[in-house]
Amino acid sequence: MWKGVVAAVCCAAGLVLAEGKSKWDLPDFYYSGISTFAHLPHERCLIHPDLPFDVAVLGVPLDTAVSYRPGARFGPRAIRAGSARQTVFRSFNPVLGINPYVSATKFLDCGDVPVTPFDNELGFRQIEEAYDDMLSHPVPVGEGTIDALPPRLSPQGEPVHFARSGRMHPRIAVMGGDHSIALPVLRSLNKVYGPVSVIHFDSHLDTWAPAAYGSASWGSEISGFTHGTMFYHAANEGLIRNTSMHVGLRALLSGTDFVDYRRDASLGFSYLETWEIDSLGVDGAAAAIRERVADTPVYLSIDIDVLDPSIAPGTGTPVSGGLTSRELRSILRSLSGLNLVGCEVVEVSPPYDSNGEVTALAAAELLYELMSIMAIHPLDKVSVTPDVRPKRPGQHATGDSPQAHVPVSEYERRLRHVMDTYVRPTTMFAVDLALLPAACLKHGVLSLLGR
Repeated sequence: MWKGVVAAVCCAAGLVLAEGKSKWDLPDFYYSGISTFAHLPHERCLIHPDLPFDVAVLGVPLDTAVSYRPGARFGPRAIRAGSARQTVFRSFNPVLGINPYVSATKFLDCGDVPVTPFDNELGFRQIEEAYDDMLSHPVPVGEGTIDALPPRLSPQGEPVHFARSGRMHPRIAVMGGDHSIALPVLRSLNKVYGPVSVIHFDSHLDTWAPAAYGSASWGSEISGFTHGTMFYHAANEGLIRNTSMHVGLRALLSGTDFVDYRRDASLGFSYLETWEIDSLGVDGAAAAIRERVADTPVYLSIDIDVLDPSIAPGTGTPVSGGLTSRELRSILRSLSGLNLVGCEVVEVSPPYDSNGEVTALAAAELLYELMSIMAIHPLDKVSVTPDVRPKRPGQHATGDSPQAHVPVSEYERRLRHVMDTYVRPTTMFAVDLALLPAACLKHGVLSLLGR
């Protein structure tokens, strides 16, 4: 008798729990919940070194190397807020043909690096070591992790490992912070990949010599590490390849001739000014970039001031005549297939943004495009692949859908999870209410019969 009573009580409790789960286990609205990038799961990855992921979003709130307007330390928080409308349930990219957050790629928001605002030298060291730790995390595959990355073949047919370690490393999408944070990031990437090609979207060169800022005469070495000199230092430290490229330049130069461009070329960069992009168009600009970096490991750096200040006013050094968000997103989509080892969006300064927070929104959507690319092209596919676009309704196919890169079973599993999370609680509640009492009655009867 008592077994039947216990079974009935347990089932009744299960009914109450199911009702509570159905009532409250619902997705957050775009504007609610704890603020993570695109509502991604949050983990403190820096204190959990064995946590596997494919791509991590990492905030770096440093802005003490700016030369004009500060405020970029608040950039990571603002970009997360700007990503609020991105969710696993509604983030399908109609151009690239993938929802990155419902794919075989595991994304995490790993929070911010606890970087000091009082000592730039220490701050750089903290960023570099944090990035080192992030790159050392395992990469998930199925139920295990990828320990070894198959080598690619050199033109001579010899196996060449993409990473120096011979294993696969995760990728980090950095939210700045001012642009100086690129230097410690490149120092960290160099340990894994060697020198990388930098695709640098910016209105400024950022290869100015430290003497340009007038502090060298005071004997302060660290004062020469600013958000306008980091690529000068990176080149001189051997961190970047001579296949790097600036895109979107339009800032004024120093002196009376092209001395800045000549120095820049000696450091390994070519460039596309905004008016050149006007002539080339989006496709021409993307083709020039792809030809420049070829199949080298690529770090993609976006200073938000590459956009016109009418579109992105919330930045430290705005320059008129910039790209539109549409142009930049189109160029990024056309770079799909490059060996992208990491990326960053920097110089978002919320104190100067509009009331509509348009700069933060633009930055979040640029990161979304980069995440779509990384979901389509994991680093175990280390050769440059053509820009693959899905068949759209009413169009002829231009190639296999990028979703084909995702194992069907894994994609289906994740899609089912999303449907269970977002749809089942509201559509199946009546079924749950009908089945649970029946289960209670069944267990009670069986318990009585079994006395």
